[in-house]
Amino acid sequence: MTFWRNIASIAARRLDLADCTECPAGLPGEDPAFSTAVTALGAKLAKVDGRADGHEFAAFTEVFQPDPASEPNIHRFYELARQTAHGFESYAKRLAKRYSSCPQLLEDVVDGLFHIAKSDGVVTQDELDYLARVSALFGMSPLAFRRLRATHLGVGADDPYAILEVPADADDATVRSAWKSALSSAHPDRARARGLPTEFIEVAEAKAAAINAAFSTVMRERRELGLAAAG
Repeated sequence: MTFWRNIASIAARRLDLADCTECPAGLPGEDPAFSTAVTALGAKLAKVDGRADGHEFAAFTEVFQPDPASEPNIHRFYELARQTAHGFESYAKRLAKRYSSCPQLLEDVVDGLFHIAKSDGVVTQDELDYLARVSALFGMSPLAFRRLRATHLGVGADDPYAILEVPADADDATVRSAWKSALSSAHPDRARARGLPTEFIEVAEAKAAAINAAFSTVMRERRELGLAAAG
């Protein structure tokens, strides 16, 4: 992933309204406040697991590609910022306020931070907590963060969204449609109608039960998050 190339593509589309309703601070690559906040967030993430080293900065410059002329200054600030993980929330809040009208841009930042977290081969729980907190301060929904996490770290076979084969931030109608479609395909009555042996019917029953359980889990989680549509 090349973050600045992504920013350039947004600029080429004249900041498509689907990505950014307005950008009063100017293009991110031209905004010193953006560079400062992103550098601090990347540096402090590298410190979270207590093992900050050269791998993280290499990953940082790969993802958030700075201008060659400014890289020495960014490196110095990065080294200063990574002395402690404290204070990251103020940078996240500042960035969220400055680019509140650009939710896709903020999601791109979290996406880039995931790449940095993975650079040493393992993402710790402390790093996940950090990323979740940054995404929340950016105004991302828990389901959008779950989708990003699944994109980078994969999902377990028992993940309800994996069972229903929908992204974690799919709307309720999409989830319900996927549930009905999966249940229809796996319904035990189909196996019975085809005259399949008892063993196949039992497998179909187990699959149908898993699909129903997954749908129930998804909707319960959404109610608890206050995200499920009324009715």
